[in-house]
Amino acid sequence: MEKPVNIRTIAIFSGSIIAFLIGSGFATGQEVLQYFAAYGYKGIAGALLTLLLLVYVCSEFLVVGYTERFKKGNDIYKYYCGEKLGTCFDYFSTLFCFLSFIVMVAGAAATLHQHYNLPPIVGALIIGILTLITVLNGLLKLVEVIGKVGPVIVIISIILGVTSLLKNYTSLDPKIVYKALANVENQSKLVKASSTWYLASFSYVGFCMLWLAGFLSSLGAKAGSKKEARIGGVFGAILFSIAVIIVALGLLATIEITAGTQIPMLHLANDISPIFSSLFALIILAGIYTTAVPLLWNVSSRFTDEKTKSFKILTISLVIIGVIVGLWIPFAKLINIVYVINGYFGAILLLIMIFKTLKGRKH
Repeated sequence: MEKPVNIRTIAIFSGSIIAFLIGSGFATGQEVLQYFAAYGYKGIAGALLTLLLLVYVCSEFLVVGYTERFKKGNDIYKYYCGEKLGTCFDYFSTLFCFLSFIVMVAGAAATLHQHYNLPPIVGALIIGILTLITVLNGLLKLVEVIGKVGPVIVIISIILGVTSLLKNYTSLDPKIVYKALANVENQSKLVKASSTWYLASFSYVGFCMLWLAGFLSSLGAKAGSKKEARIGGVFGAILFSIAVIIVALGLLATIEITAGTQIPMLHLANDISPIFSSLFALIILAGIYTTAVPLLWNVSSRFTDEKTKSFKILTISLVIIGVIVGLWIPFAKLINIVYVINGYFGAILLLIMIFKTLKGRKH
């Protein structure tokens, strides 16, 4: 008989998923714009498809982590794909997590530069140093910090999206939406993640999976029961996806203003109030931090053990490289290249997972 579920643990698991997925892409609006809003109302259908897939993925990773108790979180790839292919996914996802950490650095640099006109190196150093300090304190401290910060950022993002909808609801008329989309596309301001909304959705879930796999399988091992792990995964995925849908609609209502900008969410915030915009720039920075931390931890913990000297040296080295590269390549370009390419690779893992799940149920 399983233990009764611990509500606090479920809340921390859900909060950790939300915090991990927020990142510079969601918090800045760039990710939601490219993967969902750019397709009009078909993109909203893509967000609903994303919701269903993320519920499956997050709960599955946590449950498998609980039942299998992997020595290293990334061993989950071998569980699904076998020794050889699993090893390929293992190394590829580790590389992707590091590239995504660089995206977070670039996002922090772009946010503070766009809103406060600070040199890009300021935002890059702030996120690099904060991330380094948190990762060096280990997984449990990491989860405790980001699990509490994440839901707060999502709630504020939802408020921002809803306020934008209420102010610009007339712009959501389908005729107005698709005319506006055509205008920004003709001006080469609209960047899309894929040629179709459904491929964009699979790609989005794919790159999220390569972020989440090692982290959630390690987190699942901390659960008190299988039920606790599953509920935490389901709630985290649902709450994050609801936020995506609301923000996508908010961006869609203001697409002619937000398309082509590095930080679309700052334009939504500024539309409410310049003071709120200044506050939201800091909230974006917090969202970037909550994703940068587990991304960096994923890479360092893959090759070294926590709290060891080699763990500290590797983590410091990765932060230095991440800051240098993140200052070199434009943020929007990084998202479109890194996330999209890796998203399709992750989508292959999704199909393998579904096949293994169905095969297991037949037996």
